[in-house]
Amino acid sequence: MTTSTRPATRGDLLPSAVLGLLGTRGPTSRAEVARILAVSPATVTQLTRDLIARGLITELETSPSEGGRPARLLGLVQAAGGALGVKVAATHVALVDVGLDGTVQHSSTAEFDASSPTALDHLARILKDAVSTHSGNLLGVGVGVPGGVDSQASGIVEAPTLGWTDARVGPILRSALGVPVLVENDVNTLAVAERLYGSMRNHLTYLVVTIGLGVGCGIVIDGSVYRGATGGAGEIGHITVSADGPACGCGGKGCLEAHVGEHALIGAAVTQGVIAPGESIDALRAAADQGDDAARAIYHNAGALLGRVLAGVVHTLDPEIVVFSGEGIAAWPHWSTGFEESFRARLMPSRRHVPYAIEPWADDKWALGAAALVLATPFDAAGAAGDQGRLVRQRLHAGGALS
Repeated sequence: MTTSTRPATRGDLLPSAVLGLLGTRGPTSRAEVARILAVSPATVTQLTRDLIARGLITELETSPSEGGRPARLLGLVQAAGGALGVKVAATHVALVDVGLDGTVQHSSTAEFDASSPTALDHLARILKDAVSTHSGNLLGVGVGVPGGVDSQASGIVEAPTLGWTDARVGPILRSALGVPVLVENDVNTLAVAERLYGSMRNHLTYLVVTIGLGVGCGIVIDGSVYRGATGGAGEIGHITVSADGPACGCGGKGCLEAHVGEHALIGAAVTQGVIAPGESIDALRAAADQGDDAARAIYHNAGALLGRVLAGVVHTLDPEIVVFSGEGIAAWPHWSTGFEESFRARLMPSRRHVPYAIEPWADDKWALGAAALVLATPFDAAGAAGDQGRLVRQRLHAGGALS
């Protein structure tokens, strides 16, 4: 856990973290906000002054004090706005309707076929129904997709696992819905959710690594998601680990994902006779759970390779902690037998004790992170949301909050 306080470097996530904290804890003093979020009291004073001016929070009654001046409590102005968030997968979408503090008001899932020629039209229809039933001031829609996104503002997607190339997700959805739409890589949205509403509230620099169909990585540095020059940062699944290895969905060969992604694990299991052709990853996990040595060896070897690659990523980015999640996390006990030894053995002595945490996989948390893209946009000092951010701020102003 981070014990020192540090000033915020950008205005992307910290103001939204304050809103999320007030939503989950209720009225809270500035001093307590500073302590929980591990930032300086001066930073919190500056942030809350701006949030009060925007009409997003308000000062309430004072709290009891054991000597000294009673502390003023801060509370949310819930009517200021809300957002929709959607996590897109190959076979379904998960949708959440959230309040200003990230509290989920409603969640649902819908069947979806990403390979269909009309997939984006179908997605638009799903979201149109959600927009029409949203109560209150809808600031916008956040969309998380498993692939590269050129920018949140544009929303052009390259997602090999969905079969999408230059997919015009942002433009099509904006035209159909008539509200601001922000699009982002889904692992980045999960990293945002962890910072604002999850276990990473007390950390400013961390990695979120996901295992499942592929291998993804969300990077948070000093409290802000790092996207890279073109929005493609964190594609650790496409680090080459073998000179002439198996073909990867990205078009390359020997990528980490081609060795340890879901299709690779199933292929190895079929080849070794652990499962029958046509069976799913669930069958492999079940075999490992039941003590099948070959099944466990497949996971062990995958974990060892992941540990080797991740050690290099840790050396490069120096995170406080690594969080693991994703569809494949249910099998983590089998991954971990190879991962732990491989990961620790390849870390420099000064990094050898970097902790990692396992987060259960939940579609709604990914979708919550997508909604948080919208909720954080009014504080987007770097302009990542572009013109869509301006439209979100207009809707926030129209809802009664000050600009």
